[in-house]
Amino acid sequence: MTRKPYFDKLLARLREPRRFLQVLAGPRQVGKTTLARQVLDGLDAPSHYATADEPTLRDRTWLDQQWDLGRLKAKEGRKGAVLVLDEIQKIPNWSDAVKLLWDADTHARCPLKVVILGSAPLLIQRGLQESLAGRFEIIPLPHWSFGEMKAAFGWDLEQFIYYGGYPGSAPLIDEPERWKRYIVDSLIETTISRDILLMTRVDKPALLRRLFHLACEYSGQMLSYQKMLGQLVDAGNTVTLAHYLDLLTGAGMVTGLSKFAHGQVRQRGSSPKLQVFDTALVTAQRSEDFNATRRDGDYWGRLVESTVGAHLLNTSMGTNMELTYWRERNLEVDFILRSGKKKTAIEVKSGRRREALPGMEAFDKRFHAQRKLLVGGQGVSLEEFLSKPAAHWLE
Repeated sequence: MTRKPYFDKLLARLREPRRFLQVLAGPRQVGKTTLARQVLDGLDAPSHYATADEPTLRDRTWLDQQWDLGRLKAKEGRKGAVLVLDEIQKIPNWSDAVKLLWDADTHARCPLKVVILGSAPLLIQRGLQESLAGRFEIIPLPHWSFGEMKAAFGWDLEQFIYYGGYPGSAPLIDEPERWKRYIVDSLIETTISRDILLMTRVDKPALLRRLFHLACEYSGQMLSYQKMLGQLVDAGNTVTLAHYLDLLTGAGMVTGLSKFAHGQVRQRGSSPKLQVFDTALVTAQRSEDFNATRRDGDYWGRLVESTVGAHLLNTSMGTNMELTYWRERNLEVDFILRSGKKKTAIEVKSGRRREALPGMEAFDKRFHAQRKLLVGGQGVSLEEFLSKPAAHWLE
């Protein structure tokens, strides 16, 4: 089982006598539904699965009906039952409705355990914080790692760098144009149109789309909001751009890493380092195929750095780790991984031409990193680095 750590965690929580709302949150096409169904098969208890993905089903009545079916299952089983609700964010005011149903079961001592799945992590988080405080636990499900893609599909390192971590696209890599259309149509367009634009107020949808494309084009590079304004038509102001970048971050697509600093105000005001969550979002939008991209040494180096950044983002999801970058004048550290007082400075030796010089020693002198890590070259091999989670490099 490729996603066994997440399977084990959810299964263990559902077997506990304690009752918490379990939330499996992550971007589209990372295996949330498959994982939930596998867990249901592994439980010695009745279960009911339902999805709100159909537009006609998105109302409170549907939610009440599914919950009642779960309650009936709970009465049948000696150990209670499990209800799985998929794409929950599609239901208006879902968190208020779930709170009433959950609290009613708690009062009645109904042994129904509930798992919520959602492909818009930002919206899921918002609903939980607004209505369900103290009632839930989140299991973040990130993009697939190199180790998972290698185990499931036999991919080598270069394939992972180019094709990324979407398991649904793996059977299509021998048909390059079909693979690209799958990523663009089934993942990029569906996420933007269904998980962001339909679920959140966006006054300038075309601007959000252009910002996404710009962030993919410049992944691994710093780009000030002022420079973004210069490259985007009808961009409005920096506040709008920052808000739209937050929405894209919440959908698990692209983000802007902050500059490392002890002062949080300075962090938020700094130029973001744009970073994709999955390199497939970059390569699927380019005309060059795998072989042509591999021959372009400078561009391949940028893709390697984006792969490292995506790995750090995905494996630090749901933890207290913080991922930033550092730059002063012409000195730069690619990534700073921090948890509490521990700091690991990471430099990626990718072979691309750089505007800035490595600044590891300067950063260490000023901020005292616990570990200075070189990835590639004469440091830790890229394959070894991608085979371990971010927390490993803070130990």
